[in-house]
Amino acid sequence: MIDKKLNKRERYKAQMRPIDFYEQFETLDFENLGEGDRYFLQDFGIFNIDFLEDEFTIRIRVPGGRITSEQFIALAAIIDAYDLEMILTARAGIQLSGVEAENVLEVFKKVNETGLSTWQSFGDNIRNIVGDVYDGIGLYGELEAYPLMMAMQEYILKNPQYVGLLPRRISVGISGNRANLLSLFANDLYFQLAQKDDVYGYKVYMGGKNTEVAQDSDIFLLEDEVLDFFKAFVETFNQNGSRFSRSKTRLFYLLEDIGMEGFKAKLQEQYQKPFVSGAEIMLQKGDFEVNTSLKDGTYSFSYQSDFGRVSAQELQTLAQVAKDEACEIRFGIDQNIYFLGLKAPLTTLVSPTKSQNILACAGSEYCPYAFWSIKDESYLLPLDKINEHNITIGFSGCAKGCGRHRHTDIGLIGLKTNNFGDTEGGVRVFIGAEHSFGKSVNTMLFSMVPLVSIHKVLSTMIAIFEKSGYRDYETYVSEVVSTYSIEFYALWILANLENNSSDKLEKNSAGLLRFEQEKALLLSVYGSSTFISSIDESFKTTISEMSQKLWFVEGKDPNYKPPIERTNFR
Repeated sequence: MIDKKLNKRERYKAQMRPIDFYEQFETLDFENLGEGDRYFLQDFGIFNIDFLEDEFTIRIRVPGGRITSEQFIALAAIIDAYDLEMILTARAGIQLSGVEAENVLEVFKKVNETGLSTWQSFGDNIRNIVGDVYDGIGLYGELEAYPLMMAMQEYILKNPQYVGLLPRRISVGISGNRANLLSLFANDLYFQLAQKDDVYGYKVYMGGKNTEVAQDSDIFLLEDEVLDFFKAFVETFNQNGSRFSRSKTRLFYLLEDIGMEGFKAKLQEQYQKPFVSGAEIMLQKGDFEVNTSLKDGTYSFSYQSDFGRVSAQELQTLAQVAKDEACEIRFGIDQNIYFLGLKAPLTTLVSPTKSQNILACAGSEYCPYAFWSIKDESYLLPLDKINEHNITIGFSGCAKGCGRHRHTDIGLIGLKTNNFGDTEGGVRVFIGAEHSFGKSVNTMLFSMVPLVSIHKVLSTMIAIFEKSGYRDYETYVSEVVSTYSIEFYALWILANLENNSSDKLEKNSAGLLRFEQEKALLLSVYGSSTFISSIDESFKTTISEMSQKLWFVEGKDPNYKPPIERTNFR
């Protein structure tokens, strides 16, 4: 008898194993699917959203983001033949959208025939395994992680005891590099290059997700121990993860419930080898460059996609470039496409956008949780300044955080608002993450800024940073902004917006200022401002009043947007 306390998905799993459901694929009527069918199909990378019942998306695993030019060409042919849309995911994978119900099975088969796989790319599974795009070839590389990625994928991919049967999804990252282009601490399980007694290996972090940072487990593994540890980890979570409320089934909540040491004790039963502790991670902040020198004397080039969107024409052209240059193609978790092994810097290929530092979620066209077309809204950002200073932006369409807005220099969530009169589109703003080293996630700075004002707000924040003398935004926020309360910094930005200024904010060497001291500083600089001169005891009322004054919109079309400026692909 099935336990009624189990969540709905678990009750379906109790009735049938997903891998047994797979045997029914040939006879499925994709125009008349039941709820259970849709749950099971996710385990093989097939899903759709409520308002597009007859259109499906197929998600493709690309472990480590590594893909061949032949696979590129094959995907381009599929996209062209079925008139599909392709987007690059924040896990260096691919989504093909717009698959008609009558073509799902055909497209599914053709994709899997390329040597890529759609299995376990969605649902309660081990998702696409990711790493740094320069794995094995970058200047900062010590251990190549790709063989381990493939070994881990091979173990779980079609394993009947795991396909679709985990309590919830598990995201896995691994890096053997001393400098990563983007933070990987948002993964449930993360292996970061470390060293103990002059020997390289991996330190294990667990419990991360889009809104939380993974915790240091103080476990050190040698290369040849990673796969066995991974197997033990998967089985431990499978046996002990919650299968009741869906909102509490991620690894993060299990660690919250029994603690890291409690989980390690259960993990030890499966791993059956003493854990080694005391290793130090080898990690420094990495910087994005369009053309980068590699360890073997060759170069890489980053092609910046249209915030993750790639056309069939682009695929064909990019594949031809890879063939002509005899180089390798990889996808980054930044939704960019990298060409590695070039004999010289590549200058003939022009990216369609300046998206290098923007991680944009799927948006409302592809996800029922997003309010806005996040990829289109990204054009409203001050892209030139963002790119000039290598400021990373995570732009999510909802609080679930698929744009990793809490793991970047500045985080944004696109939401609806009626806080400011006739404006409908708004953005929640976050800062403060020490994301490069997995120390902390972003904190909310503004609960809502109208979309029509976000360019000015971010431009002002960046202009103030420019006067600080700091090389990178993450360090500036950590060493200057964090010495004040978040409410004080919000008022500092608002006062600069009101005065059309960008006044430098000095580091407070005495530590976090108390309210009276922060109030005195604001009054000394902006005392002539009507709102600053009447600061309330918590700053919150003043923030609300200033926001209303600056951002209230009356009598304007709430759907108006400035034209999107794109560089023509060539």
